[in-house]
Amino acid sequence: MNRIARLGLFVGLLLAAPELGVAEAQETGTSNEPRPASPALSPVDYDFMAQANLGAEFQVDSGRLAEKKAMTPAIREYAHEMVATHGPARDALDRLMAREGLQAPPEALLKGAYNAIMSSLEEAADVTAFERDYMRSQVEYQKANAALLQNEVQYGSDPDLKEFARSTLPNVEGHVQRASKIAGDVKRRLLTH
Repeated sequence: MNRIARLGLFVGLLLAAPELGVAEAQETGTSNEPRPASPALSPVDYDFMAQANLGAEFQVDSGRLAEKKAMTPAIREYAHEMVATHGPARDALDRLMAREGLQAPPEALLKGAYNAIMSSLEEAADVTAFERDYMRSQVEYQKANAALLQNEVQYGSDPDLKEFARSTLPNVEGHVQRASKIAGDVKRRLLTH
């Protein structure tokens, strides 16, 4: 498994962390990362906001990079869509966070994983490697993002966050399907050359 695939899997596990009980561990104080006091938000809601905010940033940054580096039209179009859809999503989350008086953790574990993926994409040996790695990371990210949204819909407490997750989920499920198709096309292209 190459570095991008491992990082994508790692990010996927981190995004799914609330489903795996990480929120409960943080609630009991076993996390190393300080959490701002917020009586208005449950641990699930706080984790959702922090992870979704960082995820939107990653999608915008990696999408902009793919718009520049990718040569396959379908990948460039997909990347443009990620920039176009995640910028407004990030803005909506920022408004929700401002309403709650919160800021995303500045050095969250996800931030390090996203930075590592971005670095790896920036250093890709050639266009083929970049496109393969970008689409692999997108498939893993989109699957994890869908799980994060589903978790918020199912276990979240804040009605605004639940509605945001509920209304965003169909778009993300579409991104999963599109990313999987493009990644499959890239893989088939690589196998025939």
